[in-house]
Amino acid sequence: MSRFFATGSDSESEESSSADEITPKAPGTINKQSLLLSDDEEDTKRVVRSAKDKRFEELTNIIKTIRNAMKIRDMSKCLEEFEQLCRAFLKSKTIMDKEGVPPFYIRLLADLEDYLNQLWEDKEGKKKMNKNNAKALSTLRQKIRKYNKDFETEIVSYKENPEQSAEEEEKDDVGSASSSESSDDDDDEGITAKSLLKKKPQEEEKKAPEASKFLKGAADEESESEDDEESEDWGSDSVHSGSESEDNEGAAASLAVVFLKKALDGDKQSDRKKDDRRKKHKPKERLEEEAGEDRDPDDEGWEKVKGGVPLVKEKPKMFAKGTEINSAVVIKKLHEILQARGKKGTDRAAQIELLHALAGISNENNLGEGILVKIKFNIIASLYDYNPNLAAFMKPEMWKKCLECIDELLDILFNNNNIFIGENIAEDSENLAISDQQPLRVRGCILTLVERMDEEFTKIMQNTDPHSQEYVDNLKDEGRVCGVIDRLLQYLETKGSTEEVCRVYLRRIMHTYYKFDYKAHRRSLGLQGETKSEQDQEESEGEDSAIIMDRLCKFIYSKDRTDRIRTCAILCHIYHHALHSRWFQARDLMLMSHLQDNIQHADPPVQILYNRTMVQLGICAFRQGMIKDAHNALLDIQSSGRAKELLGQGLLMRNMQERNAEQEKIEKRRQVPFHMHINLELLECVYLVSAMLLEIPYMAAHEFDARRRMISKQFHHQLRVGERQPLLGPPESMREHVVAASKAMKMGDWRTCHSFIINEKMNSKVWDLFPETQCVREMLVRKIQEESLRTYLFTYSSVYDSISMETLSEMFELDLPTVHSIISKMIINEELMASLDQPTQTVVMHRTEPTSLQNMALQLAEKLGGLVENNERVFDLKQGVYGGYFNRDQKGGYQQNKSYQRAPDQRGGYQQKQGYQRDQKGGYQQKQNYQRGGYRNQNQSSY
Repeated sequence: MSRFFATGSDSESEESSSADEITPKAPGTINKQSLLLSDDEEDTKRVVRSAKDKRFEELTNIIKTIRNAMKIRDMSKCLEEFEQLCRAFLKSKTIMDKEGVPPFYIRLLADLEDYLNQLWEDKEGKKKMNKNNAKALSTLRQKIRKYNKDFETEIVSYKENPEQSAEEEEKDDVGSASSSESSDDDDDEGITAKSLLKKKPQEEEKKAPEASKFLKGAADEESESEDDEESEDWGSDSVHSGSESEDNEGAAASLAVVFLKKALDGDKQSDRKKDDRRKKHKPKERLEEEAGEDRDPDDEGWEKVKGGVPLVKEKPKMFAKGTEINSAVVIKKLHEILQARGKKGTDRAAQIELLHALAGISNENNLGEGILVKIKFNIIASLYDYNPNLAAFMKPEMWKKCLECIDELLDILFNNNNIFIGENIAEDSENLAISDQQPLRVRGCILTLVERMDEEFTKIMQNTDPHSQEYVDNLKDEGRVCGVIDRLLQYLETKGSTEEVCRVYLRRIMHTYYKFDYKAHRRSLGLQGETKSEQDQEESEGEDSAIIMDRLCKFIYSKDRTDRIRTCAILCHIYHHALHSRWFQARDLMLMSHLQDNIQHADPPVQILYNRTMVQLGICAFRQGMIKDAHNALLDIQSSGRAKELLGQGLLMRNMQERNAEQEKIEKRRQVPFHMHINLELLECVYLVSAMLLEIPYMAAHEFDARRRMISKQFHHQLRVGERQPLLGPPESMREHVVAASKAMKMGDWRTCHSFIINEKMNSKVWDLFPETQCVREMLVRKIQEESLRTYLFTYSSVYDSISMETLSEMFELDLPTVHSIISKMIINEELMASLDQPTQTVVMHRTEPTSLQNMALQLAEKLGGLVENNERVFDLKQGVYGGYFNRDQKGGYQQNKSYQRAPDQRGGYQQKQGYQRDQKGGYQQKQNYQRGGYRNQNQSSY
């Protein structure tokens, strides 16, 4: 029978007979049959490992997964495995307390933190990440920073000397390997079948920590470990084949030789790997020194080059070698480049580079300015198309390229008068070749490019942090933008149409109207520089902004055919007048334009400009002392509670639910850049102070009048808020200062009111922001004195029989003619029931005002009369016409007249509540609240 069939049989009888033939032998001998049986039993044997090995193997497996995820930048997987690693480390806490934290664990924490920091600093890489990876990166970065604080000392020591930490890891592995080798040597003294069969699981146990060591290494070590496993498998196969080829008597010796040879080979292989790992962790200096030691002495004259040759970016090849460069070839290549524009997968940056290269080729071959202008038009258009998203703004390098290209294009157009450009030129009728007979004709609109450039500048300013230095640096580019617009203005004044000139004039106006011209303002006031050099400098500056605005706006008024451009020009002109305190010109222009009637039909940007103009008009009126006009101009904006939104200076958070994401993007694009903002705190302060100067005297005059109306609801709201406070301390905010000043004015105490309105805190917040600060403060003091005098007379007139005007002049620090004027106006307007005694310069009070009890009785009578009248109307509806007074009409019928009610006046007469008065034609006209006895109308002030 062959040896193959001798190893086993398919029948049970043969298995039993073969089993019976097996006889126990000496411990030092082994036969082939027992070896085969032990190989089958090996799979069922249980491998016993220590708790340390189990925990370390678990950690190394997780670390291997984390490193694999790091290679492919799978942050979600890294986060998931890191959380699992933390839980596994927590389970092995007792082992770590005894043995210490393993170096491979510290190594992973340090490497992972450095890796995450590198990813975080790579902004371009983060943009390319998907949403889940980006979120996982942020979360994992926070967790690893927090987690590594517990291992700070170990990580610092590792980073200071990574070589030493790597050697410590290797020593631990070498120690475990040496101990396993010594035990193998002891067992080799008496090799038995039992010891040989148990050797394989022992080797696997010993290689577990070594495998973990490889797992925490780099990617190269993983491939080596896979090669080791393959070699082990082949070694085991060779052992079995060798054992089967030999006889039973010499099996033990041959197997021992094979196993010992394999162990030695494994030792050599592990030593080679350790040497490679040591080299990997050595610093560059040591590697260079070792390389220097091994260097050939013949190479002493050579020097090592650091950095290598700098890479020069090759220009893209536009044409094949030997192609003749002419106009037709260049134009054909231009069309090929433009055909890829807008297609999916087109590299926009590469397309811009190709166009620049084509422009360079055109210049080198002197193909003419027409082709160059055509290429420049397409370069600028490609720069605008680089960001397909309308809300996105241009990058700084693209923005600089755009300005340079527009300047170069304008230079070409100014230097070549024979070039005609326009949108109405068809591509078929273009003339790009140099010709003495025909001028060059190029399709394109330089105005459209400049308008788009201006819009891009606005977007850049909108998307820059206004409190950063970057905003200031970007704002410096406005000078270049205005310079480009001025150059285009000069070009279009000679070669452009009237419509194009109006459009570019409006662009120039939009960059001028909101800027305060200090020197022009000084010249308008008749002021000049103190020194001769300052005067010469002011004279050499040429036209001031007022003359420029007047010239540009008047051209648009007379030539423009569109309502929008004319409306914007009028609003900018009014704004500029108001900004420079030309109140009457601004007011007259606003009234003549009739913009208040149809501004609600304009588009939102124009409405925002209208709101800004009205606010500036109100602030101008306040500076001029026109308190009532200032209040009326600011009333609509401030009463809405949405001044920030209406002025285009931000979006209110409470209205976020009313708009979707698309509407929010559109509204953000309408926002005004920060350098054009109007100070909202200054605006509110001007409105509240104007309302205080109007409302406090009116409240004192109509204290007991039931029909008293509110002039400013917002001002009354602030007063109620101040009254609801249980504890009143010194005012802090601007609103609290105005409320405290209002209470002082109500008592006639103008000095306290003045101290609350004008102080260091209010000066820094509000009043110092005006161009003429001192004039505004003097105007405010004068208005506070005058309105406090009026409030004092309204409040305390019932106390005095007469009062001297000299006393009032001393109390309120006003000159006598001013006091006389104020009191005379009050008497004429029937606000104060008094008369002036000129010889004695006193004010004599008349006792015609009803007392508070009489006022309450009159109010009760009015309310009862109204109630009776309403009841009669309801009764008439149910029962028919009955119970009223009737008068015969012209046709002989009857008409119902309103009920009448008499109330005694102070002289015993009666006042007719809704009476009639004979007019000039003999008829009757109804007059409200007519009184007999020469008393004033009840619609006027009453007490």
